[in-house]
Amino acid sequence: MSPTRRLLYIAAVLLAVIAAGTIGYMVIQDWPFMDALFMTIITISTVGYREVHDLSDAGRVFTIFLIVGGVGIMFYSVGTIVQYFVENQLSRLLGGRRMKQDISKLKDHIIICGYGQAGKEVALTLSEESVPFVVVDNSDEAVKRASEDGRLFVRGNATTDEVLEEAGIQQARGLVAAVGDDADNIFITLSAKGLRHDIQVVARAYAEESESKLKRAGADRVILPLRLGGRRMAMIALHPLVIDFVETTIHSRDRDFVLEEIRVASGSPIAGMSINQGHESSGGASVLAVKKKGGPLLANPPSETLLEPGDEVVVMGTRQQLRVFERAKQ
Repeated sequence: MSPTRRLLYIAAVLLAVIAAGTIGYMVIQDWPFMDALFMTIITISTVGYREVHDLSDAGRVFTIFLIVGGVGIMFYSVGTIVQYFVENQLSRLLGGRRMKQDISKLKDHIIICGYGQAGKEVALTLSEESVPFVVVDNSDEAVKRASEDGRLFVRGNATTDEVLEEAGIQQARGLVAAVGDDADNIFITLSAKGLRHDIQVVARAYAEESESKLKRAGADRVILPLRLGGRRMAMIALHPLVIDFVETTIHSRDRDFVLEEIRVASGSPIAGMSINQGHESSGGASVLAVKKKGGPLLANPPSETLLEPGDEVVVMGTRQQLRVFERAKQ
């Protein structure tokens, strides 16, 4: 039995004893409700006050049984309640300390600011992708949901530097600003970029006029849910097979055929190779796009394009074919 259920069970038994004692005195002694309740409470709590009224023989016998049964239940109930709150407090303190330790060990993780509907979806996707992340929110309800979902979380205002530092922003690979207010997302972006100018920030905006402000604040990507939803609906209507293919390669992690974004590291087996050579050495993985450091994204690059350290490539193929490229991850 869980501690909470045990506490509720004990509380129900205690209330039943109090109710039985009160009704017993009302029936046996013909006392009014308040007198009967008072007599029951002072009896099972062993306070030691004298009887409210003189007791009959039947009333004394009833009081004996009430003392024998009720006092034990009373003390056991008090002990259980104290134990519940002490254990709960200790668990919270130890759990908070352990969570801080786990967060401090994170590296190349994502910080999710806001654990509403959007933040929860981001966390679910990252979890499916086996990408470490930490949630930041100051809402009691959101923190409770994050705890129930087994997420690492920091309780606090994500617009403050101290909270972002606690979430490990210096070791993070990116930040998602998905709180319910555009102004807060702007402040979160400013704080994040102020602490680390090179961190990748993806921010959500409700109003279109907030998009330019978020970009000026330093957001690398700004998502407007209504605009994105409308475009997605149009693409599904126009090119359903293309959308199915993209969703299969990106979202279906149990499939063999996948689409990956990989950064070429120095010392990688493919560093210095052309795209065609990389295709051959990997057994058939296809490079769909290349982004040179500081340059634009080059889609469908020429096969003679060299893959150099620092390049970001979009690769498609089976997991076995991508192993060569995956060893290039930093």
